[in-house]
Amino acid sequence: MRNNIRSTNLRFNLEKDLQRKAWEYLQTMDKQEFKSYSHVIALALVDYFDRYYRTQEDPYLETREREEQFVNQIVEAVERSLEQALPLFLSGLTAGLTQREPQNRASFPAPEESGPEADIDWDFLGE
Repeated sequence: MRNNIRSTNLRFNLEKDLQRKAWEYLQTMDKQEFKSYSHVIALALVDYFDRYYRTQEDPYLETREREEQFVNQIVEAVERSLEQALPLFLSGLTAGLTQREPQNRASFPAPEESGPEADIDWDFLGE
């Protein structure tokens, strides 16, 4: 089994921001979640190169994924709001319907002949 293990050395130049930041992450990583430097570096490399090669094949993939995530967040927020507001709205609506008597078109009052609606031809409503 030892033949399947490969070793490499990493050097971090702490005068370079990117390498110093990488070194700091390695020093402060959660040892319960990340068991070793090898584990963290393997995760990071696989994630980085997976994204890199996907974007080489489809440059707009990440943008579409973020847009889809954003749209899903909006849809979920609207659904939650409707779940909260709809029962109250429907109960008010049904209460209002039970209090009103049905009306036919002939019983609607005629529009007033003054104001901005005076120029509207109300004949389209029918008789």
